Amino acid sequence: MARALALLRNAWSGWACWARTRRGGGLDATHALAALCGVVAAALLPHLAPLWLLLACGLSGSFLLLRVARLRVVGVLLLAFAWCGGVATQVWHARLPPDLQGLDLRIEGRVLGLPETGKDARRFEFALDHASRDGRALPLRGTLRLSWFGDVPALRPCQHWRLLVRLKRPHGQVNPGGYDSERQAAWGGLIGTGYVREARSARLLGTDALCVDALRARIATAIAAALPTGDAATPLLQALAVGDQRGLGEAHWRVLRATGVGHLIAISGLHVGLAGIAGALLVYACTWLWPGVVLRWPRRVLAAPVALAAAWAYGALAGYGLPTVRTLLMIAVVAWASTRRRGVGGVQTLALALLAVLVFDPLAVLGAGFWLSFAGVALLVYALQPGHGWRGWLAELGLAQGVMALALLPLTVLLFGQASRVGPLANLVAVPLMGFIIVPITLVASLLLVGGVPGGVALTRLAAWLMRVQWDLLQHMAAWPWALAWLPWAGTGAFALACIGVLWMLAPRGVPARWLGLPLLLPLLWPVLERPARGDFQAWVLDVGQGSAVLVRTARHALLYDAGPRYRSGFDLGEVAVVPSLQALGVRRLDRLLIGHGDADHAGGAHAVLAAYPHALLQGSEPERVGLPLLPCVRGQRWIWDEVEFSVLHPRPEDAASGNESSCVLAVRARGGTLLLTGDIGARSERMLARDAALTTRAQALVLLLAHHGSRFSSDALLLDALRPRLALVSAGYRSSYGHPHPDVLARLRARGVPLFNTADHGALHMEMRADGPHLMLSREDAPRWWRE
Repeated sequence: MARALALLRNAWSGWACWARTRRGGGLDATHALAALCGVVAAALLPHLAPLWLLLACGLSGSFLLLRVARLRVVGVLLLAFAWCGGVATQVWHARLPPDLQGLDLRIEGRVLGLPETGKDARRFEFALDHASRDGRALPLRGTLRLSWFGDVPALRPCQHWRLLVRLKRPHGQVNPGGYDSERQAAWGGLIGTGYVREARSARLLGTDALCVDALRARIATAIAAALPTGDAATPLLQALAVGDQRGLGEAHWRVLRATGVGHLIAISGLHVGLAGIAGALLVYACTWLWPGVVLRWPRRVLAAPVALAAAWAYGALAGYGLPTVRTLLMIAVVAWASTRRRGVGGVQTLALALLAVLVFDPLAVLGAGFWLSFAGVALLVYALQPGHGWRGWLAELGLAQGVMALALLPLTVLLFGQASRVGPLANLVAVPLMGFIIVPITLVASLLLVGGVPGGVALTRLAAWLMRVQWDLLQHMAAWPWALAWLPWAGTGAFALACIGVLWMLAPRGVPARWLGLPLLLPLLWPVLERPARGDFQAWVLDVGQGSAVLVRTARHALLYDAGPRYRSGFDLGEVAVVPSLQALGVRRLDRLLIGHGDADHAGGAHAVLAAYPHALLQGSEPERVGLPLLPCVRGQRWIWDEVEFSVLHPRPEDAASGNESSCVLAVRARGGTLLLTGDIGARSERMLARDAALTTRAQALVLLLAHHGSRFSSDALLLDALRPRLALVSAGYRSSYGHPHPDVLARLRARGVPLFNTADHGALHMEMRADGPHLMLSREDAPRWWRE
């Protein structure tokens, strides 16, 4: 496999040199688009392409490039497909083998990036150099994401450690509209996650003498020391200066999403470009002081390498994010053309940068930043004409915000399921203030602070004051009720129409009836959502790990049973998984939020859900533990929505139970069957349900959500024999330390021929109860991807 990849890399890299030697040949946008199509086709395959197909595409693509001039574009496409498929195969095989999951491994390697300090642990990425098990070396290389709990020694960038760890393969939740962490792991080369064991056995082996990340950490610390403790501007300036986003919480990202200015905080290409401009201006200043230099070398030739070096140095401090790399490559192309005294256009510059990214990191197409970065610049080049003079520059700056908002609208809906309505206005203010004032002041202040030069603290506080003014404005805009629009996915056809509409509306002057592109956006912005018929319902058992969150929808109503977990670290799956799923499914109004009981894995996300749906009726058990004014949940309560009956079967009014035994049990009955949501009830409550005549004497199909995530003493034989479920569902964590669902429960279900579906294995479980019974759809199987295998 390695030899095949080397052949593909040589063929792919050598093509650029060959193309320039061909008469009429060269690198242009057509070749870049062909390469992009090939890479995307390979990266988004549901399963990895076989090796024989990759080799066939690589050889045939090379032949077409070298021998068939008319089919060179096809050759580029085939070669790009083979190259990306080979890299994907290598990434997949590099992951932690399944048989090593959960075992104690001895590893050696280096701390990457900036370690993050949480409430319960320190988290960091670790470049694995060597791994062993019981003294036997293991063929593992790659990046790990580790947590270190308890009393942790000082972790610093570029330290080399010997650690005892337990690992598992990258695994994330799969929900409608949810973040795909497994895709991110494939792109980032993450081979496993885990935690450090036996801290006393950890050994510090040394620290690299030259470490850019250490300089980043030093600058971030200096900024924090220059400002008062708790200053709201501190994490924002740290992010602007060195890409340190450790201090940014969900509240920050909520404001950034609502206002559409997250690209500024994430060190965009604008910041890198400013660093390059600063380097060029330094050269121009030197040539003004020593004009004799210009007699031998033109200013433009001298400025190009200095500008590139300045931009590259800032890119290193920024952590080399994709927008940074894209800008660096574009600056490199312009610098190369300047030193050779050649002109290069914007389209060709972008095409060369795109080709370079696809060669060195083809799996970058799996990240949202790739598409937003290149599509944004491409559409700006397509739509805007260069201005003349400062007035033309100001007009171009203002138009660019509207162009970007419109141009990236289809992509933001596809990638995030949302769009900022105030984004153009927020960027019109934030881009000049942050890009041309706050960022330069912050960078100069950072250099002064690190160098110990007087004036660094004063400049840092000036930047902080300006940032606070800017942030107050952004917070105010984000608080507008209509600032952010959540848009459910309308399908590939609607996305394609919207892209055509955007290109039509942004077409150059002279193209007739550009306004006709606007109606093509309507299917994406106002999708027709599929609702259950009257008498039927849909249920989504969301993938929230070791927790519970179930959405039940009828023709016109929606109920959420449990709200997902919230952990001691502050990580809230109600906010990051449940609410985005509801929004992606088009739930504009939540009629009722029913909390089974007060445990954090059921009620932890309730506050986040209520913040998104403040008009929901609150009901449940243990309101004092949940911290919300819940209406009591008592047996006998009943209501009907769209010919679907909802009834509470437990607890009884006379019960004085607490904890698990106080869980609300909800039955949802439709013409095709019943869904039984059992919370965390124990054996005593299950025996009561087994005697419930309304459940045991029905003729309809019953779908059972296993109690207490399938723990050993739940779902006993008495209950299963009485209810005779057709399907069993369980919400449990992947390789949970609790061991749910327990093997005894699995055995009882197998003995009765009841199929079980686990969110840990299948992602979110989508069940439709129709007139002919339940129909189950599995998120992982319905949308297969090679990085989830």
